[in-house]
Amino acid sequence: VVPPLSAAVEVAAYRVVQEAVNNVIRHSHAQHCEITLTLNESVLVLVKDDGIGMPKQVKQGVGLNAMRERAEELGGVLTLSSKQNEGAQVLVRIPL
Repeated sequence: VVPPLSAAVEVAAYRVVQEAVNNVIRHSHAQHCEITLTLNESVLVLVKDDGIGMPKQVKQGVGLNAMRERAEELGGVLTLSSKQNEGAQVLVRIPL
């Protein structure tokens, strides 16, 4: 059973997934993309792919900035990680 979430948290989680998957489609050359949502003391949204990974110096474009801002507006954080030719992952943690 999923506990009720505020509209702000629901929208933030949805938009983060939307933008992260859009980035996978546009940039990663991935074969697979996995989305995981976990609820405990916070909402954890993880989007990971098996693509080419992000460059060492990630250019913070509109999409990444929007995801980060959505998380931070609700007291959360966004973490990016990547390994060259092993994919990338976006993790957003939003406290409940």
